[in-house]
Amino acid sequence: MTDTSKKFRRRADARPDEVLDAALAVFVEKGFAAAKVEEVAKRAGVSKGTVYLYFPSKEALIEGIVRRAVAPIAVRALPDLEQFEGDPRLPITMLLTVLVQQLAQPDKIAVPRLILREVMSFPSIAELYRKEVLGKVMPALTGLIRRGVETGKLRKVDPDLTVRSIIGPVLAHVALAEIFGIKPEGEGLGLDGLVANHLDILFHGICAEPGEATP
Repeated sequence: MTDTSKKFRRRADARPDEVLDAALAVFVEKGFAAAKVEEVAKRAGVSKGTVYLYFPSKEALIEGIVRRAVAPIAVRALPDLEQFEGDPRLPITMLLTVLVQQLAQPDKIAVPRLILREVMSFPSIAELYRKEVLGKVMPALTGLIRRGVETGKLRKVDPDLTVRSIIGPVLAHVALAEIFGIKPEGEGLGLDGLVANHLDILFHGICAEPGEATP
């Protein structure tokens, strides 16, 4: 294969991500309803036909954006949540750490920002996020908590409600900042400090003391 052919192939392989980057920027800037595929194509530096080659609709574009955003969590955190049999604090910490790492990146925080902005007007977007993100993370996390209770590593807490207590503060923190403009002092969202504080409170609340819980 010639150098020119290799460069063309690398360029073609990168195009779906370039289109998704452009779509995310346009959706955040214009709003999902007002955004046009032509604008996405122009931002990506490709033709409208090229966009449709990879993504046949605006809905397919936002689906691709959500799936790409959750991929690192699905690859790095979900297998441990689903299979882990030891101290539940370890995979919970890893999950929230991966989540914070994602949200700390401007292009990644743009995804939940977009979802929060569009969720009331477009229920299908909420359903997509529920299926692709919450529908994968919450059952795995619930199973982890249930196993922790059964083995006596956690107190006898309700697994379903406890999952809401684990992920709720992070979601509420982002919502307070992005919807109501209530942000912590200093630069950015202060997610590292939030997670450290949250884990300290959480683990002192749900973890069994020696001799307290029995399987």
